[in-house]
Amino acid sequence: MDINLAVLIDGDNIPSAYVKEMMEEIAKYGNPTIKRIYGDWTNPKLSKWKNLLLENAITPIQQYAYTTGKNATDSAMIIDAMDILYSNKVSGFCIVSSDSDFTRLATRLREAGMNVIGIGEKKTPNPFIVACDKFIYIEILKNQTEESSSETTDSKRAKKDNVDKITQKEIKLIASTISDLADDDGWAFLGDVGSLLQKKQPNFDSRNYGFQKLTPLIKSIKNFEIDQRENVKGRFKLIYVRNR
Repeated sequence: MDINLAVLIDGDNIPSAYVKEMMEEIAKYGNPTIKRIYGDWTNPKLSKWKNLLLENAITPIQQYAYTTGKNATDSAMIIDAMDILYSNKVSGFCIVSSDSDFTRLATRLREAGMNVIGIGEKKTPNPFIVACDKFIYIEILKNQTEESSSETTDSKRAKKDNVDKITQKEIKLIASTISDLADDDGWAFLGDVGSLLQKKQPNFDSRNYGFQKLTPLIKSIKNFEIDQRENVKGRFKLIYVRNR
């Protein structure tokens, strides 16, 4: 059963180019019943958003910049988020921004039992990332768009530039997570491994490293061994993993 989500977008801080892909991604985690975007719509910089709002049923919230150097949009989003929280109409929030000013908001919403998903660019400060249950880089959605269309040399190069190489730090994280969940023979169910990885590092996503799913990412790393087992309850095999 889908959970109801409130999607709050910082229009001043997020590029409009991938709003369609972003909304499709959000739909994987719940039903976005509230969709709002905040910004000063008298500012020409937000003009690219205007044509996309009707197409994606996103409600624009006008927020004038009262003083230079102060971000009134952040305050408006935070106030609305708390109003929505106490309305009891949703079970989770999606905060779309690369701004660390929303760190405390994400923490407060999780304290209230909300599931919090963050979406932002790779430049997003770590405190906001770890304050969320899950954090998705918007560059991943850009990669998916390029894969689904005919790629030019430039788009392939851009995709390659946006894919991170997995480091020893991430490999050690995966290895320790497998150890945490392993049975006496060292095997751990891959679904449980993925869930625990997400809790340990909210921005961990196989797509960051060029893989659509966790299984092919694990297979690409020589440190791990994969075992596919028959599932008596369904047609899909159960995948287990252990450290070599």
